[in-house]
Amino acid sequence: MAKDQSHVLIINCGSSSLKFSLFAGEGRTAVVSGLAENLGHSESRLILKENDAKVTIALDGGNHDAALRRLMDSLKERDLLDAIGAVGHRIVHGGERFVKATRLDAAVLDEIEALSYLAPLHNPANVLGVRIAMEVLGWVPHVAVFDTSFHMTIPQAAHAYAIPQTYRDAGIRRYGFHGTSHGFVAKEAVELLGLDAKDHGLVIAHLGNGSSATAVLNGESVDTSMGLTPLEGLVMGTRSGDIDPGALFHIAREDGLTIDELDTLLNRKSGLLGLSGLSNDCRTLESAAAEGHGGAVLALYAMVHRLARYIGGLATSLPRLDAIVFTGGIGENSASVRRKTIARLEVFGITLDEETNAQMYGGRCGVISASGSRTAAAVIATNEEWAIANEARPYIGNAS
Repeated sequence: MAKDQSHVLIINCGSSSLKFSLFAGEGRTAVVSGLAENLGHSESRLILKENDAKVTIALDGGNHDAALRRLMDSLKERDLLDAIGAVGHRIVHGGERFVKATRLDAAVLDEIEALSYLAPLHNPANVLGVRIAMEVLGWVPHVAVFDTSFHMTIPQAAHAYAIPQTYRDAGIRRYGFHGTSHGFVAKEAVELLGLDAKDHGLVIAHLGNGSSATAVLNGESVDTSMGLTPLEGLVMGTRSGDIDPGALFHIAREDGLTIDELDTLLNRKSGLLGLSGLSNDCRTLESAAAEGHGGAVLALYAMVHRLARYIGGLATSLPRLDAIVFTGGIGENSASVRRKTIARLEVFGITLDEETNAQMYGGRCGVISASGSRTAAAVIATNEEWAIANEARPYIGNAS
């Protein structure tokens, strides 16, 4: 009897962490999931979640290689290792080269590594995870799924920066990110709202520690808020989003900051954290704002203002707007952020159903606009890991 190889393992490798999920068949809930964190440090550990149980395994300073090998041992102990038929890898930046999920081999991996100049914080770690996984799980196909691929349908007028041709020829342009999430949510929205798959317009707001908004026309991205990197656009947890480049020249001159220090300032010390002086966590800020913390109030209002402005702007890339869809950790769970955002979008004829909006959290999905609204509003839980598994699944059984 041929052994069952219907499972797909998803790996998302960061600089000091490694997230994973194992999906059986076409099921949308992971059989096993978890992460390895603090890799390369003495407190490194592997956390596995299975059903309602959580197991923590000390890695004693282990690196990515040790974490993956220990994960394989854990899957083998559960009789799951031989069930893996493909491995899907989240790759942040595919540049203009990769417009769809791609089977990984040495040549493709070299091309991805060569794109690291476009995503120096992400691609090197992604590549490291792939190389180790291909060594540890060498008998199954490995598939790269790119955050940027979904946005490769954006027209030139929307993705071109107003800079000289020399730099545009070097790949300096808007790429967009969270593409796997936006693509998944767009399909779910068509189902939920009963839209025509070939004739609809959406603006999707993926809101979390990293946030982006995308205009989707008939299932394709036509404009988005993030740019060359995930720094551009909305106010995020620790990222500034849009800022006048002239402000950076001023800061560098006045404070003598280096390029790397400016990078750290904008990516790790700004956003909700920088505005509030308190936290990058929206939940913490909502609690603090309710108690009158001025920085928290400012941070939340600035985030909502920027989001509403982007939603309105992205709508101009569509012939019509059928719905605004909220997803991501904040988008799915913060009734307050949704309510305040929609209140700023009256021009689109949206009336919020306050009671339904308050009930949308913890993975619940549904329409939050009142009946009779000219434009719908909805909450849809994203499932990026399953979407990656869905892209990798066709490669099961493909040995070459």
